[in-house]
Amino acid sequence: MEDLHGFLHYPRKEAVKQYPKQRVRHWREYEQVMPDGHAARQANRCMDCGTPYCHCYCPVHNLIPEWNALVTDTDWRRAYEHLETTNNFPEFTGRICAAPCESACTLSLGSTAVTIRSIELAVVERAWKENWVRPQRSQRHRFKRVAIIGSGPAGLACAQQLVRSGYRVTVFEKSDRIGGLLRYGIPDFRLEKHVLDRRLAQLKAEGVQFRCGVHAGVNLDVEELRRTGHALVLACGSEQPRDLEVPGRELGGVHFALDYLAQQNRRVAGDYLHPGGSVDAHGKDVVVIGGGDTGNDCVGTAIRQGAHRVVQVQYHERPPRQANVLGHWPEPAPVWREGDHDLEGCRHIWGFDTVALKGHHGNVAGLALQQLQWTMRSDGTWQKQVVQGEVRHLPAQLVLLAMGYAHPVHDGLLSQLAPGLDARGCVAASDDDYQTSVPGVFACGDVRRGQSLVVWAIREGRQCARAVDAWLSGGSELPRE
Repeated sequence: MEDLHGFLHYPRKEAVKQYPKQRVRHWREYEQVMPDGHAARQANRCMDCGTPYCHCYCPVHNLIPEWNALVTDTDWRRAYEHLETTNNFPEFTGRICAAPCESACTLSLGSTAVTIRSIELAVVERAWKENWVRPQRSQRHRFKRVAIIGSGPAGLACAQQLVRSGYRVTVFEKSDRIGGLLRYGIPDFRLEKHVLDRRLAQLKAEGVQFRCGVHAGVNLDVEELRRTGHALVLACGSEQPRDLEVPGRELGGVHFALDYLAQQNRRVAGDYLHPGGSVDAHGKDVVVIGGGDTGNDCVGTAIRQGAHRVVQVQYHERPPRQANVLGHWPEPAPVWREGDHDLEGCRHIWGFDTVALKGHHGNVAGLALQQLQWTMRSDGTWQKQVVQGEVRHLPAQLVLLAMGYAHPVHDGLLSQLAPGLDARGCVAASDDDYQTSVPGVFACGDVRRGQSLVVWAIREGRQCARAVDAWLSGGSELPRE
């Protein structure tokens, strides 16, 4: 490495982002890819730890210290070769990953973590620019057919691993375009869709077949798939949203987050939307209930649509601005930092639960919020208590429910296949063999583990592909991790 003490000499410097007042006027990505010199300097902050927890806490176990060293030495080609051995889609994780690797970075104990996610993005974008990302067609032809239900990151990763091993792979998607959550759940200002399309072109060139507008269990007979194929993989996500069971829920102007985000993504793609069913935040007081990534995406979308005001309501108390990192490391320390959408104008209300929606002429006009107090039990779990008399009222003409997803949709596909379910309502399958209770049927991604990160979906898709390969062929040379 250029400087063995780079972590002492160079401060953390993140990728440049467009100014808030400028980026809210369009739907393009606003975070720039690090220039080569910037990325090399930041990679030089890597301490080359003897036991790299960043590698351990990355779900796909990226070889982070190795490609940091190669970026520092400006050996971009080898850095990409290391990166692609563990991650099928680093251009996705480089943009939208929550980066648990950075929380586990040893440098975060006394300073600030290495900018791992941004360096990863710089590596893969350099690879696309230099035409190093090419189709890898298999030289083997196994003549066995695998059907994959769902074209999100888990299904795509599974498909790519299997087609590269010589299987005939078909991915079925209920929507009109391939991509699942990546296509219709992630706003363009975080992931522009040409990034997805160029990767899909690679998968098609490698031999993956895609069928859109096919809803397994609705307009596609599942038993026919099982009769004509050798294995079936469920990668259909966890799409049953948690609802808000309060008076006034039936009012107009109350929508689930994914419905709202998908519609805007279609609008950006140029699709025609019937005016009667269009949801638009322009000029409205918008309240987003839920503080996760999906809630944040709703906030950013509403701001860009020209909302009058956007408020995000979260039922837990605001985390402190500082915390004992050592007491939590390598897990993330519970601290609050001002986010991108806070800079764009979002307001937060912490420690309040929505107890009622108020209406006017059949449409939502406001919310009633009840303050909560949180206390820790002796077993370390948290208990919430109502603070009597502390009720707030908010105006709202649009309410977006972003409280997460309980489990996969049970109607249709799952009701017909009838695989075993776990206590959460997800498809039961171990991460040893990913097999469900139905012979020849596998499950991976959110349909199995519940709502999670894109990087976990990629890992599950890769591991499931190995399990399918081993089941069909008696063994597998695909990587376990």
